[in-house]
Amino acid sequence: MHKRIRPLKRFHPLALAALTGLGLSLAAVAAPVQQAGEVAALLQQAGYAEVRDIELDSGLWEVEVRRDTGRWGEIHVDPATGEIFDRHTGRALLDAEAITRALEAQGYRDIKDLDREGATWDADAMSPEGYEVDLRVSAHDGRVLHSERDD
Repeated sequence: MHKRIRPLKRFHPLALAALTGLGLSLAAVAAPVQQAGEVAALLQQAGYAEVRDIELDSGLWEVEVRRDTGRWGEIHVDPATGEIFDRHTGRALLDAEAITRALEAQGYRDIKDLDREGATWDADAMSPEGYEVDLRVSAHDGRVLHSERDD
């Protein structure tokens, strides 16, 4: 499922002002981000210099960002929590073996086609219920972020 959203150059400053006026930061709220404007505001608040090409793919927002260093890269944002997955944050990333162990501990089996994409992993597996599924997994802790039944 690909939902393409055109580049955003601005977000609504009143929404951000309302949150900061209440003494809340977007990072501290850990609230769902269901709209592209919410994603852009969250990432700008988190310090990314520019945000573009916001796209919902495999259960996560994929976003092209320019860091304060001037370098561009792709990151992911969990729409359910607003958690940002960026391999350049200094957080440890699990390797394929550790991801496999984490998935097995969650009841998945026949794990294959592991592919790291930034701070997330894509994998195919058999679910605990016996269905073939496509998974999007946190590279930080092995948590399943999105599971979609494979047709």
